[in-house]
Amino acid sequence: MAFALRKRGPSTFERAADGSMSLMEHVRELRNRLFRASLAIVVGFGLGIWLAGPVLHLLQQPYCDLPKARLANGTCNFVQLGPADLFLLQLKVGLWVGLIAAAPVWLYQVWAFIAPGLHRHERRYAYIFTALAAPLFAAGAVLAYFVTSKGLEFLLNVSGGGDITTTLDITRYISFITNLILLFGVAFEFPLLVLMLNFVGLASARKLLSWWRVAIFVFFAFSAVVTPTPDPFGMTALALCLSALYFAAVGVAFINDRRKGRRKASYAGLSDDEVSPLELDDDPVVATPELELSEPVSASEPVAPPRPIDRRFDDMT
Repeated sequence: MAFALRKRGPSTFERAADGSMSLMEHVRELRNRLFRASLAIVVGFGLGIWLAGPVLHLLQQPYCDLPKARLANGTCNFVQLGPADLFLLQLKVGLWVGLIAAAPVWLYQVWAFIAPGLHRHERRYAYIFTALAAPLFAAGAVLAYFVTSKGLEFLLNVSGGGDITTTLDITRYISFITNLILLFGVAFEFPLLVLMLNFVGLASARKLLSWWRVAIFVFFAFSAVVTPTPDPFGMTALALCLSALYFAAVGVAFINDRRKGRRKASYAGLSDDEVSPLELDDDPVVATPELELSEPVSASEPVAPPRPIDRRFDDMT
C-alpha cells in the first residue's frame, strides 16, 4: 500500500521573516502568543501562592537572624497594620514568584514574535545577552540579600535603646527588601550596556578603558544612593562588584576588537576614502594555440511534403 507524502509548507517563523504573512495573520499570532504567555503566568501565579509562605520566611531571615530582633521567648514577630495587609502581601509575592517561574515560557513567546524581524547576527547577540542577563541579575539579588542583613544590624545598633523593642511592619519590610533586590539586580546589568556599546561599534575597548575613573566615581555615587544604610560596608561591596564587572566587560570588548581587527587586517592601512590597491601582473601574455577545425556538417535530408488533409474532417477533429 502506497502512502503519499505531503510536502510541508514554510513554518510561521519563515513566513514572518520573509514578509509573506498578512497583517491579520500577524495580529492572530500576537493574540495566540499573548494567550499562551498569560496562561503560563496564571499557572505560575498558582505556584507562587503555594510558595508564598516559604518565600516570605526566606525574606524575613535577614531581620530574624539578628540578636535584637528576637523577643524574650525567642520568636521574631512582625506587625500587620491593616486587616488585609498580609493577604495582599502574599498575593504580591505569589505574583513575583509566578513571573519568575513562568519566565521561560512568556519570554519565549515574546522572543518568538520579535525574532523574525531581526537579522541573524542580531539574534545571535540577543541569545548571548539574554544568557548573561539572568545570572547577573541573580548575583545582584544575592548581594542585596547579604547587604540587607548587615545594613539592618547597623540600623538596629544605632537606633535601638535599652528599653525599646523594635517591631517592623511586615508590608514595609518586604517592600524594602524586594526594592533593594530589584535595584541591585538592575545595577548588575550595567556591563551588558558596556558590551552593547562596543558590539555595535559606538565605543572601542580603549575608549571604554579610558573612562575607568569616571566609571568608578559613578559606581560609588550610585552605591551611596541606593544602599539603605549610611555604613560604608554595603556601599563599598556594591561599588567594588560593579567596578569588577566593568573591567571584565572591557576585557571582553578587547577580545571583540581583536576579532574585528583580524577581519580588517588587509585594509588596516587604508582610509575609508582610499581605493584598494591593484596588483599589477607583469607576466607576458602567451598566445593561445591554434584550434583544430572541425569537419563540415553534412547536408540534411529533404523533408517529405505533408499528405493532403481529408476534407471530410475539419481542423478540430
